[in-house]
Amino acid sequence: MAADANSQMLKGILQGCLLILLARKEQYGYAISESLDLFGFGDVPKGTIYPLLMTMEKKGLLVSHMRPSPDGPQRKYYAVTPLGETARQTFMVQWSELKDHVEQLIADRPEK
Repeated sequence: MAADANSQMLKGILQGCLLILLARKEQYGYAISESLDLFGFGDVPKGTIYPLLMTMEKKGLLVSHMRPSPDGPQRKYYAVTPLGETARQTFMVQWSELKDHVEQLIADRPEK
């Protein structure tokens, strides 16, 4: 049950996390997974990341292009669009507000 709840919460915020990472620099799928791992998201399956990237691209939040790789076949790099930048900024405001509310609830400090 706890793993299911954690998975559902993660799916709700993963798009915002990807927008934050990709706003910093263009990355390809495996590098995105490695970046997420550095921030404690190592349990996110690659089977979750790639469909989300495709969905975000269809929504116009990301663009992609193929680039040669020194290690083998070309890689598909993703970058944030202006619409994606707006979504990133909105996510950051919403996350901050949600985090504050949850922290108030945990500390038993109701808003006035």
